[in-house]
Amino acid sequence: MSNRYADEWSPDSWKRKPVSQQIKYGNSEALAQVIDKLRQLPPLVSATEVDSLKSHIADAQAGKAFILQGGDCAESFSDCNAEAISQKVRLLMSLSLLVSQQTKKPVVRIGRIAGQYAKPRSELTETQDQTTLPSYRGDLVNHVHFSESSRMPDPARMLQGYSYASLTLNYIRSLLEGDISDLFQLEQESQNLLSLKTNAKLHQSLDQFREAMRLFHQANGPQHNSRHWLEFFTSHEALHLHYEEALTRKANNGKWYNLSTHYPWVGMRTTIQDSAHIEYLRGIANPIAIKVGKNLSPETLVELCKVLNPNNEAGRLTLIQRFGHQSIAQVLPDMIKAVQAAELKVLWSCDPMHGNTRVSANGIKTRDFLHIQSELQQAFEIHATHHSHLGGVHLEMTAEAVMECVGGSYGVTEQELDKAYTSLVDPRLNAAQVFELIDSIEQKQQHLHKIDTKHVSSS
Repeated sequence: MSNRYADEWSPDSWKRKPVSQQIKYGNSEALAQVIDKLRQLPPLVSATEVDSLKSHIADAQAGKAFILQGGDCAESFSDCNAEAISQKVRLLMSLSLLVSQQTKKPVVRIGRIAGQYAKPRSELTETQDQTTLPSYRGDLVNHVHFSESSRMPDPARMLQGYSYASLTLNYIRSLLEGDISDLFQLEQESQNLLSLKTNAKLHQSLDQFREAMRLFHQANGPQHNSRHWLEFFTSHEALHLHYEEALTRKANNGKWYNLSTHYPWVGMRTTIQDSAHIEYLRGIANPIAIKVGKNLSPETLVELCKVLNPNNEAGRLTLIQRFGHQSIAQVLPDMIKAVQAAELKVLWSCDPMHGNTRVSANGIKTRDFLHIQSELQQAFEIHATHHSHLGGVHLEMTAEAVMECVGGSYGVTEQELDKAYTSLVDPRLNAAQVFELIDSIEQKQQHLHKIDTKHVSSS
């Protein structure tokens, strides 16, 4: 990959490159004023926290830990309230315990939270009743309401986004400083789910969860305050480069960090060679991730890895694969082989959500639970077959009693999608569906362990 500015990186050097998914503001002076204000505001996270996460990701690359990343497709400013934040934290904390029990490894929790306010879109405009307006691009950019004033990009929303992210982070930290047993309670969420649907599988999953909590508290006591259990990291897509640049700061070690989040990623629509987003990400010291889709060639993937991680550092780069259940078996093996041949140090994580998105018969965007489950199970098996390691999972999920993804033992049908659908952009798994998906991780781990044991004994 040619890069004539390879040795001339700065937080704003991305402006020399072509920008996809660009936000077009009508008032350049107002934009400049907002960026200047953001540059003066305190960072949201610390370089020390970022470096700690990088170390954990290196452990996951080595098979000593597992990354659980999850949360909303798009955060809403209106979700910056105590109940919504605590629901998200409790769900991710609880799931991390279950994943740890099933993988027999410490689990690193990374929320899609405190900054997931900007979204790429396949279509940059939307038409309703012969009126065409800019698409909703996330609360950091415009408002979801379909009107000309709401859909016009407003740079002042970046200051709002900073404020809401700061409030969210402060509340998460206060939750982690309290009685940690409170973070493993999903009783209200469970009752909300049961009020929508009642079935034996859901009751069984909740009973198993309660038993796991009982054993956890029996072994550790009500005030289990080990450093591992108090760690909670944040992530968001580094889409809005004006915002990301303004919150990029040089630390005492001389390195530049994006201190709006611990773990920025670049989405599939902006994973483009010699582009603005790649240029920006290559210069920051954070651990970073790229979404890897089926249209990215193995050769291009290797080149991107070399640009983003030129020193081949452990913990620096995560590849979040998102192919779809029908394509993963054809696409993933060649990518694994290319990465192995280049001896690249990467963490492989599976996003089984985005490649399985479809539109239902009644015109609502959804995902089929069985397709999500199939892609995740195939991912574990393909990596094991090719002597690679799947060290993480990336989920769009919520503790709300929603019905956005169809199928699973919870039994959501297409006809029910309009009854409890609150996502601003893409459909999420509810808590019952996530529990069931995590069960499939345990089953797949046991299956692969049996295969590995037979292989060792036969050799």
